Amino acid sequence: MLEHFKRRSKLFMLKVRKLRSVVKEWRTGLMVVITLAGFALPIYAQQVEPAAPVVVQPGAPGQPTRTLPSSTRATLPPRSPADTEFMQGMIMHHAQAVEMTALIESHTTTKELRSLGARISRSQSDEIRFMKRWLEARGEPASMSMPNMPGMDMPGMDMSSHSSHSMLMPGMLTAKQMDALKKAKGEEFDRLFLTGMIQHHGGALIMVKDLFDTAGAGQDAELFNFATDVDSGQRAEIRIMQSMLGRKPL
Repeated sequence: MLEHFKRRSKLFMLKVRKLRSVVKEWRTGLMVVITLAGFALPIYAQQVEPAAPVVVQPGAPGQPTRTLPSSTRATLPPRSPADTEFMQGMIMHHAQAVEMTALIESHTTTKELRSLGARISRSQSDEIRFMKRWLEARGEPASMSMPNMPGMDMPGMDMSSHSSHSMLMPGMLTAKQMDALKKAKGEEFDRLFLTGMIQHHGGALIMVKDLFDTAGAGQDAELFNFATDVDSGQRAEIRIMQSMLGRKPL
């Protein structure tokens, strides 16, 4: 019995030692894995280098593209004098629209027209500020000089009320039309305002078309976005005013 117990004890101790050995090996292996994992990321990061940017210049029709040095920088297209003239002229054009909408409060009680006038006044006043900033950033004056007309480019002069057609941008109301609008009240004012503003907006569309029809003009990204917004916005407002005018006695 004693011998049997001794043999079983030896077998048990052997199993314990073997188990301890396995555990020790497992711990050693785990430490190796952890250690390698700790160094894997830095080693990998050191081996990866950022790729140099590839600058490609498209070729002319039928010509291959060219790969340029990574140090190549884009250059803005030269500004056309037509860009400056468009912005200066549109400031004058917008100013008259704002002047027209200022009459609504005291000349009509039509709710729909009041709402439209507020929208036009707000949007065009914001656009005037944008155009002035655009011109100032490029060292250009906000007012347009009038060649062969000494003294007519003085700052602060109200160009919208002048009787000379040569000083009006396309679609702008003449002094006679503005005077009639100021004297009208109620439904007569509504009719004159809507017909006048449709004419006015149509002129803005002509100005945008003339800009883009001019070679080399309208390439500036800010000006391009602004001009296309003017075109789409005023087309939408023309449709609204035509609808309003259709419901009023002519």
